[in-house]
Amino acid sequence: MGLLWWLSDQPATGMGLPHPWDKGAHFLAYGLLGFLLGVAFGDFRPALLLAALYGVVDEWHQSWVPGREAFGWDLVADFLGACLGARWGGRWGAPGAFRPWRRRPGGWPRR
Repeated sequence: MGLLWWLSDQPATGMGLPHPWDKGAHFLAYGLLGFLLGVAFGDFRPALLLAALYGVVDEWHQSWVPGREAFGWDLVADFLGACLGARWGGRWGAPGAFRPWRRRPGGWPRR
């Protein structure tokens, strides 16, 4: 997240990726973020929620950087990448790891 923040904080110099390819960069960056959060949380939903919210905050932040703009299509690419990455990362979570937000005995049914 810190690297994404730093990258979006750089003023535009005209040396960025051309129009269709920048969406791929957004997709890959947020796919990696979603994957890492999915591994960390061990669940798809909180990973996707955090990555998607961070995409909104990052696009808003980028709108204040000189020479940079926030686009709705960038946000769509962020969300789709985060969704795919979180789905894959949630499958790599450690089975049986301690997660205090999941109640087991006598609590919610196991999925």
